[in-house]
Parts: sequence; structure tokens; C-alpha cells
Amino acid sequence: MLKKTLQSLALVGIMFGGATMAAAQDLTIRATANSNNEDEDYDGLTVFKNYVESASNGSIAVEIFMGTQLCSNGAECLQGVADGSIDVYISTSGGASGIFPYVQVLDLPYLMADDRIAEHVLSGDFTRTMRDMALEDSGGAIRLMTIGNTGGWRNFANTQRRVAAPSDLEGLKIRTVVADLPQELTRALGAAPTPIPWAELFTSLQTGVVEGSKNGITDIMGMKFPDAGLQYITLDGHAYMGALWWMNNEAFLGMPEDMRRVVVDGFYALQQATFASPKRKSIQAYEDFVAGGGDLYVPTPDEKAAFAEAAAPVYDWFKDNVARGPEIFDALTTAVAAAEEEINAARQADLN
Repeated sequence: MLKKTLQSLALVGIMFGGATMAAAQDLTIRATANSNNEDEDYDGLTVFKNYVESASNGSIAVEIFMGTQLCSNGAECLQGVADGSIDVYISTSGGASGIFPYVQVLDLPYLMADDRIAEHVLSGDFTRTMRDMALEDSGGAIRLMTIGNTGGWRNFANTQRRVAAPSDLEGLKIRTVVADLPQELTRALGAAPTPIPWAELFTSLQTGVVEGSKNGITDIMGMKFPDAGLQYITLDGHAYMGALWWMNNEAFLGMPEDMRRVVVDGFYALQQATFASPKRKSIQAYEDFVAGGGDLYVPTPDEKAAFAEAAAPVYDWFKDNVARGPEIFDALTTAVAAAEEEINAARQADLN
């Protein structure tokens, strides 16, 4: 493990008077993602590995473990990060909500309007605020390194009918994860939340156990859900699919400052890669969905506003029921307002 490697290297440094310690290091970062080599997570890890190994001049090696080789779910993987058996792990907000419930703020609907806003927010102080909260709540064990993207935006998709208004969701059985917030959102819009494991979703759609889901287009096409009857997608973009990249804090802080700088810059490169990857992959995915007979609906601004209005009670639910909810909600909405002001000013300057 990285911790033991660093301790051994420290001893070597003492034996040789500490001379040129950084140049002599041989560190290994074990990184895992519970996905596959076609996923944005893998794209990000590949960029991270390439950058870190190159920028450290070979002093740091990055080993990538995709799937469930090291751990099988969010709780287990984050425990591995905490105890140091895993150095880096990526989770969705749902995967980390059992330990850090306030990360569900990323699932609050219609707060971030588009990629430009989301990327600006997640590249700034909002992520540092969430990092400080996670460090505090994990006793200094788990460090949030960055927040990227995994799959673009969540949209409502179903097997029954076009959804152009919240009333069109009435009564539909929509698959959600076990986390409370997605269920509250689904319920607020009149649908019936139905927690189903991801691996069972295809069969559940096929048999009518559920009639819809809240997913990005790359996940929908990658899992071949149209073959199970999912033929209607509404591009309401209710949530940006954030990817939270965690690292063992002791391992990170145990590195010399020059190596920590390499790792930080590596996570920046990873973040940029995961921002870009879903944009490219979604183009072909949408084309394939329509070519297969799928109905792709883009709500008008007024229709999208109606969805946002119907979902608004979820904000109060979050602040009232999620530990540290008001704190992180204020951090996000403040960051969004600042991003909108800055981006709108920049856009206007470019228009003139």
C-alpha cells in the first residue's frame, strides 16, 4: 500500500541524510471504479495515469482496477479508501450518500442549467467546501479530490408515453436508486419511485416491474434499454451526473509537496476528460436511439420551468431531512449564482 511505501522511503531518506528524496521515490496509487473500460470513469483514469506517471518522471505508478476487483459498492469501496487498502475511488452521489448524505445535493433538480454552469461550479470553491465537510465527517480519512461527470445529464425516460409536462409522469413506476432524494423527486412529480438494482433494470423494464428511469443517454444505450421497451426520452436535464473522486487522505498528505502537486494536477486533467467524454459519446447514442424508433422530446423553456416548479418542494425536503443539508445547499446555490453572473457577462462580452 502507498502508506507503507512512503514509510519505507522515509526510512531510506533518513539513512542517506534525506538527500534527493523526491527523486528516489517509487510510489504506487491503486485506483478503482465499479464500471468498465467503455465508461467515462475509465477515460478519466487513463488520463490521470498518463499525466501522473509522466509528470512525476516515473516516480509515481498508477494501477487501474475496473469493475469489482477491489470492492463491489460505494460503502465497501469508501471503507477501503478510509483504511488505505484503496488509494482512489470514484462514486456517484448515490454511492457515497450512505456515508456523506449531503453529497445528494448534486441530485437536486434543475439547479444547474447547462454544462458550462456545472463545470464552472464543480471546478471552484464549492468542491473545496464539500471536501472540507467530508474530511471532517470521516475523521480526516477520506479526501474529495475533484468532481467530474459520469454520463452527462439525467433525463426521464419511459416505456409508455411522451412526457412533456409533470402530469405526464403521473402514476409511472420510475426506477430509482435506494437513496432518499431521487425517490422524493420522483414522488414530487407524481410518479411512483421504485428502487431497483442497476443490474436488474433491463428485465424490470421488459416485464413492467418499472416503466421508466432517470438516466443519461449513454447508460440507456450502453445497457440496450430500448430493447426492453424504453422508447421515450424527455431531455429535461434535471440533474448533472456528478462523479466524486475520493482519495485516502493520509496517503495524499504523506507525499512530498512536489508529488502532491502532480496528483492535484492529474485530477484536474481527469476532471476535464470526464467533462468532455460524455459530450462526444452522447452524439452517437442519441442518433442510435432515434434511428431505432425512439421518441426524443426537448421541452420548451416554459415546459421545463413547469418541471422545475413541480420539483421545488424537494429543496425544502433536502434541507429539513439531510444532515448538513442547509450548509451544502447554500454553498451550491451561491456557487451557481456566481457562475451564472460570470458566464453571462463573458457571453455578453463575446456577443458584442
